[in-house]
Amino acid sequence: MLATREWLSASGASFRSGSHRVGLAHLNQYTARYQTWGEGPPLILIPGLAGGMELLGPLAELLSANHRVIAYQLRGEDDCFAMRRQFGLTDLVNDLAEIVDWFGLEKTSIFGVSFGGLLALEFAARFPNRLRRLAVQGVGSRFESSLLEQVASVVLKRYPLPPDNPFVNQFFNLLFGKRQQPGPLFEFVTQQCWQTDQSVMAHRFGLARSFDMGNQLESIRVPTLALAGNRDLLVSPRNLRALSEGISGSRLVRLKDEGHLAFVTCPVEIASEVNAFLGQSSLI
Repeated sequence: MLATREWLSASGASFRSGSHRVGLAHLNQYTARYQTWGEGPPLILIPGLAGGMELLGPLAELLSANHRVIAYQLRGEDDCFAMRRQFGLTDLVNDLAEIVDWFGLEKTSIFGVSFGGLLALEFAARFPNRLRRLAVQGVGSRFESSLLEQVASVVLKRYPLPPDNPFVNQFFNLLFGKRQQPGPLFEFVTQQCWQTDQSVMAHRFGLARSFDMGNQLESIRVPTLALAGNRDLLVSPRNLRALSEGISGSRLVRLKDEGHLAFVTCPVEIASEVNAFLGQSSLI
């Protein structure tokens, strides 16, 4: 049976990646489902707070033109009961190190978005010799609590919300950086984000509050690219500046008229920046 163009548009399925390979990595604390795209130098893509690796599908396909892209599910994404055992950011970074080992990578490039950017920065500070290059989007030098984040954290933790709730839709519009008209992109993002259990999202918000690179930034000794939407309400200009200035030789790129979800709203621009950055010869 062939899917109609109308169904693909209405469901957001037209944004889902169809050219990947899937597998399971048996780590010490959980079994991580992963997807890979393309061939070439390895690039590990770390998803954000909600939506899992599937939300990164369109971006991964673009990046796979020059790289073997590897995306994996964070602990708790496919099994919310994993949170019965306490874990923090350090444990999630250890999971990332195990993923690197699972694929037998002596050195790799890493690109983390949003919450995944926190993990990428922590990994770079702890394991600088395991990295070739580092790219992040939607993250600063530390967690900076805003009213938006406080409300989202409390609501996710205490109140069950259906995906068509007006509050939820307004929250997603804020993440887009502008009012997003109903359509396939909005449907893709909202449907995919709500595949992540509410309790998992609330837990990750709690972990993000402890994030503060502080003096750790000087431990990052690999070429680094920081991408940020100029309408990203979750990352302040002060934190972006601290991130850029704290990592020697890093490059900051501002994405015009984009918000926190720039990795889904402008994947072509981001992939172009990242591919160009990863293809440069290293001076460090």
